[in-house]
Amino acid sequence: MALNSGLRSASKLFKSSQQLVSQSVNRGRGIHSTGAKRMGGDHGHGHGHDEAYYLHAKHMYNLDRMKNQKLQVPLAVITAVGIGVGVPIFAVVYQQKKTASA
Repeated sequence: MALNSGLRSASKLFKSSQQLVSQSVNRGRGIHSTGAKRMGGDHGHGHGHDEAYYLHAKHMYNLDRMKNQKLQVPLAVITAVGIGVGVPIFAVVYQQKKTASA
């Protein structure tokens, strides 16, 4: 008996939710997307990039022409590895201290 009344109430709930969904779809508030923006603002140029902002990129990563290359490249690598290793270690130690004091 209780199972029957539970099924009836569940079916009523399901029907009412279907009506709400169909009403919201009929209102025209469905999922929509906007057009993709082109890089550079598309101000009538047609080629999709701003020359003024990208003039330096042609020679930006020429490592063979870098000044003090023997100093700068190893220093950059050591710094990147140090940050990549040091930050997680610091985070673990900090978290363990925080939980130990609580």
